[in-house]
Amino acid sequence: MPMAMKQLVAVGLAVLVPGVCGAQPAADGAVGASTPWGDPDLQGIWDFRTITPLERPGELAGTDVLTAEEAAVQEALTASERVDRVPEAGDTGFYNRFWLDQGTEVVPTRRSSLIIDPPDGRLPPLTTAEQQRMARRAVTWERPIRERVAGYLPNRIADGPEDLGIAERCILGFNSGPPMIPSFYNNSMQLLQTPAHVVILNEMVHDARIIPLDGRAHLPSGLRQWMGDSRARWDGATLVVETTNFTDKTSSFSPEITSAVGSGENLRLVERFTRVDAATLMYRYTVDDPVTFVRPFTVEQPMVATDWPLIEYACHEGNYAMPNTLAGARAEDAEAHASR
Repeated sequence: MPMAMKQLVAVGLAVLVPGVCGAQPAADGAVGASTPWGDPDLQGIWDFRTITPLERPGELAGTDVLTAEEAAVQEALTASERVDRVPEAGDTGFYNRFWLDQGTEVVPTRRSSLIIDPPDGRLPPLTTAEQQRMARRAVTWERPIRERVAGYLPNRIADGPEDLGIAERCILGFNSGPPMIPSFYNNSMQLLQTPAHVVILNEMVHDARIIPLDGRAHLPSGLRQWMGDSRARWDGATLVVETTNFTDKTSSFSPEITSAVGSGENLRLVERFTRVDAATLMYRYTVDDPVTFVRPFTVEQPMVATDWPLIEYACHEGNYAMPNTLAGARAEDAEAHASR
C-alpha cells in the first residue's frame, strides 16, 4: 500500500484504537538482543523500499559503491522523474504517484546494485536451455498449461483465468517472493519468532510463511507449493532459510513484474537474515537454479525498521480488471458469433 494511503489508514486506526500504531513497535532492540528463549531477536516490521536497482546500470560499470555525492544525484534525479504527467491521447495511463510507494533513497550501504555476486552486479546469463524455452514461449501461446509460469509474459493471449500469470491472479505478487524484491508498493514485511518457528508475513498479498526451526527434512520432491517448502536454522546470529519444492507454475526468478524466467521446480533458494543494528535487518539471498542460470547469484537488501503497521492488501477482492477483461473478451466473442 502506498505511503500516502498508509498514513490515512494509520491515522484512522489511531483515532479508533488509541495506541494501535505503537502496539507492535518495529525492531527496537540492540544488536545481540535475544528472545526470552535465547535466539537472536530479529522481530519487527521491516521496510525494503529503495531506488537502488537490482542490476548495476551500464553507466556505473566498475562502481561497486556510490559516493555520498553520487547517491544524492541519483535520489534527486529519481525525485524529478517521478512526477505525474497527463497520458497521451488514447492511453489510459497508469497509477498516479499517490498509489506508488517505491522509495526515494538508495540503500544505506550505497551499493550501486542489489546484486553483490557476480561482482559486476548483473544477473548471470541464461542457460541455452532456458533461452530456447523462452523463444518457444515467445512464438506461440498454444502451449501446455504447466509451461505457463509466474509473472506477466509479454504479448501473451489468455483464454481464461487459469491462463493468466499468478501475479495477475493474486496468488503471489510483485515483491512477496520468495525472494522478496522491491516493487511498486507494499514493500514491508513482519518477522515474528517462536521457539519452534519463524514467521515471515508479507504485506503484499498478505502471505505468511510459517517456517519450522526443528531440523525436520524437506517435504518429498513430489509435494510442491506456491511459495516452496522452507526450513530454517541458526548460523550464529544469522537466520538461514532454505526453500525448495516450488511448483512448475512459479518462476525461478522474476526480476520485475513484466518478466519471469525459469521454472520453480529447479530452484533452491537460500535466504539469510542478520540484525545489523537496532534499525537495520540485512536480507541476503542466493538463487541457485542451474537449469535457468549459468551460475548462482546473490542479492543483498538492507531492510529498515518501521513503526507503520502492515495494512491488509486486498488484491483478489479488488481485482476487478481480470473479470472485466475476460467479460469483455466473451462479449466480443458473442458479437463476432452473432454476426456470422
